[in-house]
Amino acid sequence: MRHIVRPLDRYVFNEFWKIFSVTALGFPVLLVVIDLADHAQAYLDRHIPGRDLALSYLFWIPDSMFMVLPAAVLFATVFSIGAFTRHAEVTAAKASGISFYRMILPILLGSVLACGLDLALGEVVPLTNRRRTELLREDRAQVGTNRYNFAVAGEFGRVYKAGELRTDIGSIQNLQIERKGSGRAYPTYILAADTAVYNPKRTEWTLRRGVLSIIGDTSNTFTVSFAAARDKHFTELPTDMMSKPRDPHDMRYDELSRFIAALERSGGDANVLRVERALKIAIPVTCIIIALFGAPLATSTQRGGSAYGIAVSLATTMIFLLMIQLTRAIGSKGVIPPDYAAWVPGAIFATMGLILMARVRT
Repeated sequence: MRHIVRPLDRYVFNEFWKIFSVTALGFPVLLVVIDLADHAQAYLDRHIPGRDLALSYLFWIPDSMFMVLPAAVLFATVFSIGAFTRHAEVTAAKASGISFYRMILPILLGSVLACGLDLALGEVVPLTNRRRTELLREDRAQVGTNRYNFAVAGEFGRVYKAGELRTDIGSIQNLQIERKGSGRAYPTYILAADTAVYNPKRTEWTLRRGVLSIIGDTSNTFTVSFAAARDKHFTELPTDMMSKPRDPHDMRYDELSRFIAALERSGGDANVLRVERALKIAIPVTCIIIALFGAPLATSTQRGGSAYGIAVSLATTMIFLLMIQLTRAIGSKGVIPPDYAAWVPGAIFATMGLILMARVRT
């Protein structure tokens, strides 16, 4: 390992990781301060206890970090390599026979670790956002008692599709419950019922005049008809199903995939959801791409010092965020396939990064 990991590698990686850590945590703290200043009066009007408010912002940190990690990688790359260039450390490494590509290898390794961290955050964010919504009391039901032709993602990987929901009498017309399975012990099933009636005393739903279809791995289907049945996993309250639909950003990758499949089977447009699902992978991968882009760019920061590095990093971050918004728009409208639209910003930055990397003096 001493021959593979050199002291220079440890030095480069430590400098990169120190700046990355400060930036990755500093941006969310800044966002917390800005959000608190904007919504302080609204939180006071809801009489939210101080402890719940503090916890809500703690649960918001993963969400705020998810989008800023690529920017944190860019800042860390530009400032670390910029400092090496200004202090002639890059020149000294080249004079010792170490190429620029070999010198920045620890930074690329750091970007891979940042990518893995961002992927993990993408799976944690829906859970922390759900808890934050509860603490801030933002999960209130919509005005009215009726809701028509909607789909709701529930617990245990289930998707509920309903023709009509009435919360005043606790009933659902034309209910369909779908669950995607993963083998013989946990098969896929579709449960359809003409009506479902909620019993507030027992806090349970009774399904009437329905059919349960169990779909095996060999495409064999086992069907059972019933006059009345109770589903122990159907624990959602009528008012819970009236709440506003979950944001795609607040669904995990598998949950979003199941919701997309159910929506498309019912004839709905899932382009927006497909873009959001692709972004859950594309944004973390951008951490690696942005390091390739920032490394050769950082060699020119010696001309303007830290101010130039900050300007380059901020400008690149703003362009990246604007391209993400543009990606959502063109993907949701079907201008280009939504599964590919999310990768457009990354492809552009990767192309520019490879060009800059090929032109850098090694």
